[in-house]
Amino acid sequence: MEKLSYILAATKPAAGTKRQAIIGVVASGNLEVLLERDGPSNKCAIEIATAAHGFGPVWEAVLRDFVSLRSAGGLRISINDGGARPDTVALRLAQGVRLIEEKDL
Repeated sequence: MEKLSYILAATKPAAGTKRQAIIGVVASGNLEVLLERDGPSNKCAIEIATAAHGFGPVWEAVLRDFVSLRSAGGLRISINDGGARPDTVALRLAQGVRLIEEKDL
C-alpha cells in the first residue's frame, strides 16, 4: 500500500456547514473519499492510500487541478483508492465537495 500526502494552497474556503461528507466505495476501479472540515481556510490537506504504486505525479496533477477549480479550503480529504482512473478521481472529489457544501440539518 502506497501512502501519499499533499497540502495544497486553496483560493477559497469550502462553502456550506456540513462537518463531513463521504462519497464512493472502495472497489476495483473506484475510490472512497472522506472530506472533513479541519484546517486553515487557505489550505487543503489530502491523504491517499492506494495499492497502485508509482502514480504520485498523476495524483498530484489531478489534485492540484481539483483545488484550483473548487472551493476546497479548510478541508482534510482522505482517499482510499481501488485503482481509480484520474477522471473517476476528479468526479468523486467534485461530488464530495458538493455534499460538504450542503447545510447541516
